[in-house]
Amino acid sequence: MLRIAVPNKGSLSEPAAAMLHEAGYRQRKDRRELVLIDQENQVEFFYLRPRDIAIYVGSGRLDIGITGRDLLLDSRADAEEIMQLGFAASTLRYATRPGGVTDVREFGGLSIATSFAGVVAGHLAEHQVDASVVHLDGAVETAIQLGVAEVIADVVETGTTLRNAGLEIIGAPILESEAVVIRRVGGESQEVKVRQFLRRLQGVLVARRYVMMDYDIRAELVDKAVSLTPGLESPTVSPLHDQGWLAVRSMVPVQDAQRVMDELYDLGARAILTTGIHAARL
Repeated sequence: MLRIAVPNKGSLSEPAAAMLHEAGYRQRKDRRELVLIDQENQVEFFYLRPRDIAIYVGSGRLDIGITGRDLLLDSRADAEEIMQLGFAASTLRYATRPGGVTDVREFGGLSIATSFAGVVAGHLAEHQVDASVVHLDGAVETAIQLGVAEVIADVVETGTTLRNAGLEIIGAPILESEAVVIRRVGGESQEVKVRQFLRRLQGVLVARRYVMMDYDIRAELVDKAVSLTPGLESPTVSPLHDQGWLAVRSMVPVQDAQRVMDELYDLGARAILTTGIHAARL
């Protein structure tokens, strides 16, 4: 069986389970389950702490896993990213009190508190900065107030939490992260099943990005209509019972669907419908 590590909690857990379910895999119904066997798909899921997943995959104990890019890099495990999943986006940034240092090049001799000591140490080395990294688990916003560090490095979404703590974001982002599929560096075991797994997830990503659009259009206007809905390769065009009318079907990006429907209607298209796509293979 293909052995896959899945986050058991946190911001990665529910979106990962939802994506796997959409891809046709069984998922656990009880959060206390640590292992689930999907016999039909010949897959065994292991529900682990997101921070531990890269270690298990990098050691070769599990074939692949889903975790965050930040957690993968912070672990320094012998694993690599093989696919981006498009959820759990975050940014790792530096922050300090207003009026303090403003750039990583000014960090020499300072202490930086963070939950991502591996990533931060690598970033400091990259900039040839000699600073001390203090590893803390969980929230680090109070580290400056308590005198543990002069600077913190933390995951930022809106920045509200940092501002409420009296801190300001400084410098360029350390790392842009999201959920990714990882595999042991140089790993080639279960290659056929891994490729199938990735195709299924890719199908989910495509299905989420597109809708299927159907509409009727006069034959003399079909070229203009098709220019609005070119599809991936080419739209399907079929004759209707009423002469002079054609039916068109095409995949359209979700974010463009309403605008395209308006433009098609103004052009003369009628019976314009959109339907969700549940799975895809391109």
